[in-house]
Amino acid sequence: MKRALEKLSNLDDLIFLQDSTQNLNAGASPTKIPINQIKRTAQQPRRYFDEDKLESLAKSISDVGLLEPIVVREVDAQAYELIAGERRLRACQKLGHEFIAVNIIECDEEKARHIRLIENLQREDLNAYEEAISSLDLLALLLSIDVEDVVKLLYSLHHAYKGDTTSVTAQNMLGSDELKVIEEFFNKLGRLSWQSFVATRLPLLNLKDDIKLLLLEGKLEFSKALVISRVKDDTARATIAKQAIDNKKLSVAKIKELVNSANAGGAPVFLKEITIPVPKEVSRRLNKVSRRLKDNPIWDKPQEVNQLIKYLAQIEKLLG
Repeated sequence: MKRALEKLSNLDDLIFLQDSTQNLNAGASPTKIPINQIKRTAQQPRRYFDEDKLESLAKSISDVGLLEPIVVREVDAQAYELIAGERRLRACQKLGHEFIAVNIIECDEEKARHIRLIENLQREDLNAYEEAISSLDLLALLLSIDVEDVVKLLYSLHHAYKGDTTSVTAQNMLGSDELKVIEEFFNKLGRLSWQSFVATRLPLLNLKDDIKLLLLEGKLEFSKALVISRVKDDTARATIAKQAIDNKKLSVAKIKELVNSANAGGAPVFLKEITIPVPKEVSRRLNKVSRRLKDNPIWDKPQEVNQLIKYLAQIEKLLG
């Protein structure tokens, strides 16, 4: 489905994209231009690309062609800057394509940056760290301040919100124009409140670099990444991270135990490898238990029978 520029998201009225004459994938027929004339900027918000998914996209483009043109803006004679569609561009480069279909739009650098950030925030596979970075970048543009100042502002608002709201300072801060912009931004983004963003996303900025990379690659959940990043010893941290990746069912509570143990001893923490039995083995053992129950002396011991019934109820609950 073609998306008009002014309808990229609910954020459009916040970032001055109401111009109905401009759109990303509508209007004139796409133009084909040489791929080597397209450059990426250092401000591209996406920081990680899954190679397997890129290969899959490249195969799809090879089979059925590029279904949606990428979006660029002309910055010089025969030179274009990428606005949206970096995965498609990378996939076409993998295929060795010399030309690619594009829609060329007219916009200045500020609007181009707005579009890139909005496009990135709308990705289905957006992870928590990328969401945090893109949200802060967009808020910095909306408030006309640096990202570092946005972080300080959010923490100050959070402290005022949690603290004494009867004081003049707190009242002024919680009734400020900045807060109104922030609240409107998160309401339109529709994912979480600004308070939740401060509590669950801003701490991700302080992750250890190795854990941050695992989060970017989608290998770790952000709640687990936050806990594992507290490990001081590099080897112990890498070991716990590997366990969390290999065993997806490893709970945050269990990870906290490992982290506390590692920090107390300063040594690597190794979990025993968890093996999941095959269904046939489980069924065999259950059948064996059933046969043993028939003439078992346990039936003459009321306390043990009650315990058996309790365990049976737990099994039935697990099986739904």
